[in-house]
Amino acid sequence: MAIIPATWDMYDLIQGVLQAPWYHIVFEVALVFLILKIYISQSFTPDKTLLTEKEKDILVEEWQPEPLAPDVPDDHPILQSMEKYCIEGLNGKYIKVNGKLCINMATFNFLGMVGKKELEERAVKALRVYGVGSCGPRGFYGTMDVHLELEDELAKFMNCEEAILYSYGFATIASAIPAYSKRGDIIFADENVGFAIQKGLIASRSHIKWFRHNDMEHLESLLIEQSKVDKKNPKKAKVTRRFIVVEGLYLNTGKICPLPKLVELKWKYKVRIFLEETMSFGVLGDTGRGVTEHFDINPDQIDLIAGSLENAIASVGGFCCGKKFIIDHQRLSGLGYCFSASQPPMLAAAAIESLHILKEQPRLLVDLRENCEKVHEKLSNLSSIKIFGDAISPIKHLYLTEPASDREFDLRTLENVVDYAMNEGVALTVARYLDPEENNLMPPSIRLTVNCDLTDEEINKVVQVISSGFREVLKKLSSVDMSSPLDSVEQGDGEQRASR
Repeated sequence: MAIIPATWDMYDLIQGVLQAPWYHIVFEVALVFLILKIYISQSFTPDKTLLTEKEKDILVEEWQPEPLAPDVPDDHPILQSMEKYCIEGLNGKYIKVNGKLCINMATFNFLGMVGKKELEERAVKALRVYGVGSCGPRGFYGTMDVHLELEDELAKFMNCEEAILYSYGFATIASAIPAYSKRGDIIFADENVGFAIQKGLIASRSHIKWFRHNDMEHLESLLIEQSKVDKKNPKKAKVTRRFIVVEGLYLNTGKICPLPKLVELKWKYKVRIFLEETMSFGVLGDTGRGVTEHFDINPDQIDLIAGSLENAIASVGGFCCGKKFIIDHQRLSGLGYCFSASQPPMLAAAAIESLHILKEQPRLLVDLRENCEKVHEKLSNLSSIKIFGDAISPIKHLYLTEPASDREFDLRTLENVVDYAMNEGVALTVARYLDPEENNLMPPSIRLTVNCDLTDEEINKVVQVISSGFREVLKKLSSVDMSSPLDSVEQGDGEQRASR
C-alpha cells in the first residue's frame, strides 16, 4: 500500500484556505480568538469574606421573608360567610344551614340530581372497582375505561364527532381557549363572560375586543372595523385567526345568548365560535343539550362547545365537544387535560348515570322550565326589587331598585336580606366576584337559582320571604341614622334573631 506524504495534507489545507471566501476565514479566526479568550480568562469567584457569629445573627434578625400569599382582611366577605354559614348534609332541594332546614335557592342543582340513589349506587360500585382516584393525568396511566365511556356518551348526547373530558370544570374553557388562540390572534368576547373564560382569554395572549352584553349590533360594528383593518394588510390578515367567545347562559346575568345571530355573523365575517355551556348544559333544549338545541341549530355550526358536569349533572369536571380534529388537538395542547390528574372514576360513573336519567326523564326539563317561569313572574311583580335574567333561565339576579353610590353599602344591605331569608327558612346567596380582576364588575345582587323539584307552595314561600326581607331591611335603613346605617341594621337583625 502506498503511503501518502504528510506534506500533501498540509498542501491541501493551504489550498483550501486560499480558496475559501474571505468572510469565512474572518469568522473562523474571530471564533478561535473568542475561544482562547474564554479559556484564559479567570472565572468568577464570589467574595469569601467570613462573617462573625454576631454579624450572622444581625442579618438573620433583619431578614424579612416575602409572604406566600397577600394578607386578607378579617372582614373579607368570604371569610365572614364561612364563619356565618355552616352547611350540614347534602345540598339537595333542602339544605341545613346552621342547624336550620332551608329551601335551597343558592346552588346549581337544577335537575335535583344531588342525592339521587341511582347516582350514589353507581358511584359506590365504581369506587369498589377503581378506588378513589386515578393518580395520574390522562396521558400517563390516568385514563380508565369509564373516562372513555363518558366521552363517548357526551359526544353522542351532544350529536358531535368526539368529546374530551377535563377533571375540573373551571379549567375546561380556560384551557381550551389558549389551545387554539395565540399571540396575534383576535378574540371578540362578550363583556359579561364568566371568570373562567376571562382567565382563558388572558392565557391566550390574544388581542381581546369586548362587545356589549348580547349586543349584536356592537359586535358587528367591531367585525366591520376589523375587516377594514385586514384589507389594509392582507398578508397579516391571512395568518390571523378570529374567534367569538360567548356563554350559552350567562352566570353573571341569567341571559341567553342570541346564538342564531352569532352564527349568521360567523359565516358573514369568517370567524370561529367558541360556546361555553356550563350553565345551559342540562338546562336548555327539549332534551337538555343546551343552547344549540334551544335554538334548533346544528352543533356542527359551532366550532367548539364547552360544558360542565358540576351543575345540572351533579358530578365533577368539564368537557369539550366538536369535530374530531379539533378535539384531538386539545389532547396535546389543553393544559388542564395534559397536566391535571384525571377525573375520579367514581364521579365519571356518576356522570354517566346522570346522563341516562336525563335521557329517560325529559320531564325534569319541563318541570324546571315551568318553575323558572313561575318564579320569574312572581318576582317581577315585586316593587322593592329589580329582577334580571330570562324567564326560562334558572339563574336570576335580584338588584336593589335604588342602589346607593357605595358598593359596599349595597352589599351589606343584600347580605342582611340573605340573613333574614335564612332565618325564615330560605337559603339565598349574594353574587360574589373577584373585584380587582373582573373585566366588567357587575352591580351587587342576590343570585337566585331554581330547581325542578320546587312545588307551588315552596315557590310562594320563597317569593313571600324575599319580598318581606327586602321590605324589612329597607324599612330599617330608612329609619336609622344614615351616618352609621350598617351597624344599626346589623344590630337590629341580631336583636330580631335573638328574640326568636
